Amino acid sequence: MKTADFDFDLPPDRIAEHPAKPRDAARLLDVAERLHDRSVRDLPALLEPGDLMVVNDTRVIPARLDGRRGEVRVEITLHKREGEREWATFARPGKRLKPGDVIAIAEDLNAEVVAKDGMEVRLRFSQGGAALMEALHRHGRMPLPPYIRRAADEQDAADYQTVFAAREGAVAAPTAGLHFTPELLAALDARGVRRVPVTLHVGAGTFLPVKVDDIADHRMHSEWGEISAETAEAINATRAAGGRIVSVGTTALRILETAGLDDRSIRPFSGDTDIFITPGYRFKIVDLLVTNFHLPRSTLFMLVCAFAGMERMKAAYAHAIAQDYRFFSYGDASLLRRV
Repeated sequence: MKTADFDFDLPPDRIAEHPAKPRDAARLLDVAERLHDRSVRDLPALLEPGDLMVVNDTRVIPARLDGRRGEVRVEITLHKREGEREWATFARPGKRLKPGDVIAIAEDLNAEVVAKDGMEVRLRFSQGGAALMEALHRHGRMPLPPYIRRAADEQDAADYQTVFAAREGAVAAPTAGLHFTPELLAALDARGVRRVPVTLHVGAGTFLPVKVDDIADHRMHSEWGEISAETAEAINATRAAGGRIVSVGTTALRILETAGLDDRSIRPFSGDTDIFITPGYRFKIVDLLVTNFHLPRSTLFMLVCAFAGMERMKAAYAHAIAQDYRFFSYGDASLLRRV
């Protein structure tokens, strides 16, 4: 298939700069045989007792840093941990950086360029482990997506974090989870919808454009994830009892499908995944998907087309644009059913 098959026109004013207040006041497009305009607060009524909701418990770190190489200002965005002190990053401007260069970030933090691969720059920091995380919290800022043109502010430190956030390591939020509030979780509990966590540390590579004409030629970024034995057991038990698996976000879906087996059971998992889901993929685990609206020509729009059907998703996005839904990370949500 061609990347152009997944293109659509999006007016710039549909891109949300701030989230809905309160979070669960966001709109929800219920994509079934027909399209229904709802609210995120309607979600409990759209699910059934015995359904199992799977959430991503990753926590976003302040992954954007400002530094200098000599007199040149360098903006660094971490995107994947590669060791105790090393991270794969994107650096701007990165063209002139070369192995051996040192980027000064603060008195207590610098980073050496150890390798380059196209847009990616691998850095070795002067601190590692917990000390590096503490330094990031002192000197870094929230890595808002590139389509949000404003600078991150203090409110983003809370807004760009889900209520499920527990395990530090993501450099982009699992944005479907941003719609959930304690009140909504209580309503889901009352409905009999159980909830289990998985972890996928979302990387900044999720925003990279697909630059090839044929999607088969696209090189997918990798991210680290984990599914515990307890979560795998709960999913398998739900499936055996006839319940449905509801993924909150494409990040949770990607790690679930990575660990899924052909008999539609799942195993515990820990490691990297670069799964690339496109139309024709046979889903093993997920039955319903809560997700935001994605970029044109993106791997995530390809994923939702694979999940709910290309023509149905094109119609849903056209409807969302016409009805002034808010798009992308801070935007509204949709509920999709697997075809």
